Amino acid sequence: MAWFSGLSPILQGLSATLFTYFITALGAGVVFFFKSMNRKILDFMMGFAAGVMIAASFWSLLAPAIELSTELGGNAWFTAAIGFLTGGIFVIGSDIVLSKASLIQTKGSALKRSILLTSAVALHNIPEGLAIGVAFGSAAIGIHGTSIQSALMLALGIGLQNFPEGMCVAMPLRRDGATQLKSFLIGQGSGIVEPVAGVLGVLFALTVRSALPLVLSFSAGAMIAVVCSELVPESFQNNKTIAAFGVLFGFALMMVLDVSLG
Repeated sequence: MAWFSGLSPILQGLSATLFTYFITALGAGVVFFFKSMNRKILDFMMGFAAGVMIAASFWSLLAPAIELSTELGGNAWFTAAIGFLTGGIFVIGSDIVLSKASLIQTKGSALKRSILLTSAVALHNIPEGLAIGVAFGSAAIGIHGTSIQSALMLALGIGLQNFPEGMCVAMPLRRDGATQLKSFLIGQGSGIVEPVAGVLGVLFALTVRSALPLVLSFSAGAMIAVVCSELVPESFQNNKTIAAFGVLFGFALMMVLDVSLG
């Protein structure tokens, strides 16, 4: 942990988002070994990731945004609300646009459908990578309520939910007759945007302090939208109890780390 703390914030954000990308690739790589994955394990992982992301949305993103906005003399509740709603609308709007595009391409090839699915996952990954980068950047400049430990936990939570995302892109391709290699390459491609967004998030946090409350709130809203539209419905569909335990455990762990170490 000491060596990681000694890295520059940019390298920290890059390393963390490379980890989340690697987990996406790991999920896509399942096509080389299995035709399916234990559903209970996936549901617990997605529930855990949802709990981590919900807790992080408040303690690692919204609360620091409100406090920093107050320090800067801004309207804290207005800034947080606007940023939060904008982030959520970005994710929901992206889903709507891509859903309409998928309806247009219903009669298209499996490759076209997979590209749309990859695009949907990639769009979700942009604010997630941004959130990780902003978390590390905020910790580096000493924003109250942020820490390297909580940023690492946020990266872990996002990484866990990237595993089934990588699978969800690669597995349908494999079932449609694509080769294992093509299925893997397209599946892992959805996660490439996270390291780019992560580095941009760190740079933004370090250089544009006045806009940081809005960016933190935006990331929080985007993550809550992803939790509500993707993780909770998917994980609770088959194994509600297991998924609920995952949410509770993930939320509690992130809360304890944020409050005790932040």
